Amino acid sequence: MELQVLNAQGEATTTVPAPATVFGREFNEALVHQLVVAYQANARQGTRAQKDRATVKHSTRKPWRQKGTGRARAGMTSSPIWRGGGRTFPNSPDENFTQKINKKMYRAGLCSIFSKLAADGRIAVIDGLSVEAPKTKLLAGKLRAMGLDSALVITDAMDENLLLASRNLKNVLVVEPRYADPLSLIHYKKVIVTKGAMAKLEEMWG
Repeated sequence: MELQVLNAQGEATTTVPAPATVFGREFNEALVHQLVVAYQANARQGTRAQKDRATVKHSTRKPWRQKGTGRARAGMTSSPIWRGGGRTFPNSPDENFTQKINKKMYRAGLCSIFSKLAADGRIAVIDGLSVEAPKTKLLAGKLRAMGLDSALVITDAMDENLLLASRNLKNVLVVEPRYADPLSLIHYKKVIVTKGAMAKLEEMWG
């Protein structure tokens, strides 16, 4: 398994060998779907809350007498069947959305994503990425010269200049190998990995 190496103009100059344990696996769509769903679910915060019939603000007075009106009997207007009444099964603010993913499943899922990116030609290697000053314009110019309008850059060394220069770019995310999550790997059109990060990816997931 080999990956293309891009130069500063975005041209493929040569190739580098890639570990088959990370970039040469068979794509498991069901596992990747489960991984992405669990990742999004674990990012949710249980901050929403709804009121039941006991907490909604309504009078406890009986709307009308029990018999003789021809209408259905009613006890109070906070009943869930009334408009503006409480919810039957309200969402609580301490609701837990987390889903458990085993370490072996997570590793296999990430390797499956990397393998699919390699098979589709959406991942490439560069020697390194750095900017002389924390200027967004400098990094944007380098990525534009490489023809990258939407890219996830996995670098082995994240310095302050690179961090500050990349955080205002809408369609660019620069992370270290340990922060490469399944959702970002799928979301961006191109994944760029530095040679130093390649070794770390092999060490982590190989």
